[in-house]
Amino acid sequence: MKNTLRISLKANEKIYINGAVVRVDRKTSIEFLNDVQFLLENHVMQPEKASTPLRQLYFIVQVMLMNPEESAPAREMFRRSLPMLLATFTNDQVLASLKHADRLVAEDHIYDALKLIRSLFPIEAAIMAEQRDLAPPLAPDALEALAS
Repeated sequence: MKNTLRISLKANEKIYINGAVVRVDRKTSIEFLNDVQFLLENHVMQPEKASTPLRQLYFIVQVMLMNPEESAPAREMFRRSLPMLLATFTNDQVLASLKHADRLVAEDHIYDALKLIRSLFPIEAAIMAEQRDLAPPLAPDALEALAS
């Protein structure tokens, strides 16, 4: 990390830092002075919200960040899911971003991959509004099993 990063948290808000879940009891700021993988509580996707192909991919990558010690199943699911997504989408921006997300995950830049995938949600929503025949989502039980 080139610069320090300061994050402000509200009382009782959670942040996931390098696999640890931290809840603050009052409004506070945290300053990260080195590289860290983190996820703010409002960016955590629940399994039932992973209802589209890109949201499912986000959930899979999120599991890698939240539980790095046991990320092997999520990494395997990511490796199986990505080629199917690349074959499904035709939008150049989505395809380029998915390839970039693959590189980010391979280089263990999980937070950056999440941010990139999240930025594709509006494009996916527009595509799905036009075409309702995209690849069917993964079974919800598969995502819930991955989260546990």
